[in-house]
Amino acid sequence: MIDRASALTLLASQNPERHLVCHALETEAIMAAMARELGEDAELWGLTGLLHDLDYPDTKDDPARHGLDCAALLDGKLPLEAITAIAAHNSEHTGVMPAARLDYALRCAESVTGMISAAALIRPTKMEGLAPKSIKKKMKDKAFAAAVRRENILECDKAGMELDAFLATAIAAMAAIAPEVGLA
Repeated sequence: MIDRASALTLLASQNPERHLVCHALETEAIMAAMARELGEDAELWGLTGLLHDLDYPDTKDDPARHGLDCAALLDGKLPLEAITAIAAHNSEHTGVMPAARLDYALRCAESVTGMISAAALIRPTKMEGLAPKSIKKKMKDKAFAAAVRRENILECDKAGMELDAFLATAIAAMAAIAPEVGLA
């Protein structure tokens, strides 16, 4: 399995825009935190989150390829379960349906980053003091962070976490890296 330093080098080799790097780091942090909560492999889950959008600079205009190209790029670098989760995180376009806990974890983790980031950016204290109830309230406002797939966030139960616990875990994970991703 690829190590984190090599994963970061691979990510940088795709010349992603800064916001994509931040999204990758946020997803990594949430996935690793979820894995620790659920008794799963935090290194594997974190790397899956970090690399899930590796192909996005090349596939952003062709959603049917997004996730599939990434899976091909990561063949032999991550275990099959991680590669499958990456292909399934964009199932709406790839047709690769989520089935395993890791698949659902990646879908909800990568989706919630947009909701949490948007909520933090409009607060004077950014991530400090952000609570699950605030995110739940924002989720009800369809105009707020409109591109975020709320139904994917709600798949946290299929990953083994109740919504409040998932949001608390995600917020804490992102707060821990807030300075690195511009949310401090």
